[in-house]
Amino acid sequence: MSEVDWKGLSLGVLFAAIWSSAFTSSHIVVQYWPPFLVLSLRFLVSGALALGIGFALGQRIRLTAQEWRLVVIFGLCQNALYLGLFHYAMQTVEAGVASIIASSMPLVVAALGRIFLGQRLKPLALAGLAAGFVGVLVIMLSRLGHGLDLRGTVVCMIGVTALAIATLTLRGAAAGGNLWMVVGLQMLVGSAALLPASLLFETWTVSSPPRFIVALVYSALISGVVATMIWFVLVRRIGATRAATFHFLNPFLGVAIAALILGEHVTARDFLGVAIIMAGILAVQFSGARVRGRASAPEKA
Repeated sequence: MSEVDWKGLSLGVLFAAIWSSAFTSSHIVVQYWPPFLVLSLRFLVSGALALGIGFALGQRIRLTAQEWRLVVIFGLCQNALYLGLFHYAMQTVEAGVASIIASSMPLVVAALGRIFLGQRLKPLALAGLAAGFVGVLVIMLSRLGHGLDLRGTVVCMIGVTALAIATLTLRGAAAGGNLWMVVGLQMLVGSAALLPASLLFETWTVSSPPRFIVALVYSALISGVVATMIWFVLVRRIGATRAATFHFLNPFLGVAIAALILGEHVTARDFLGVAIIMAGILAVQFSGARVRGRASAPEKA
């Protein structure tokens, strides 16, 4: 039996908890500011902070041409497209529903990795991915009776595909070792991409009550800088596809946090779904699954 990487498992759960809480904080901020505008501001602050931390740690912006291209791709796919589209959709889509849609990302990663990178997974890992998808369906079905915004749901699905592309390019973007530089640069790319979109498509009607300020600060510092750094470390430790399975925790954590803070509805099916999801994650972890092929998982530190 393969040995479980408990450190990787702990990092993944911590990442999922922080990332899932971002759906609630994002749902709050878009009620007061236009989504593209507030994200552009958030990424400007978070990116500058990440670069400052990197310089204080002795890191410098010394990337190859290939690494620069990957930084741009990641900044566009995760920050401008994934987060931009999700923030836009959450004007009408519940935070819990958005977290459920986001949890389908591991399947998209696996599909794209298989088609374009020749990746392979062990049977137990594949079974775990399937179980996770079943759990997502259980939770999603419990939400159908409460009315889903179809347009917003489709926008979220497009965003998930963009995040899957960013995940598969992540290892190359961080390969130089200057992780804070990479994190900061990809946030600044997202900020630069979203500002023109805001100028073109949004009306800048804003309100900044204390609730908004708290949610924005949390999004910029915790969901932005801290969660992104954990994600970089996690992908380098266990590989993109296995790391992506932790997004299957997003439905339960996202629904639970949204219910606690926003008062969104929770049913018994939500708890059944998360039990299936967690079983799927453990199956992937116990499989010791390694990606084989041109985009092999990085060696453990």
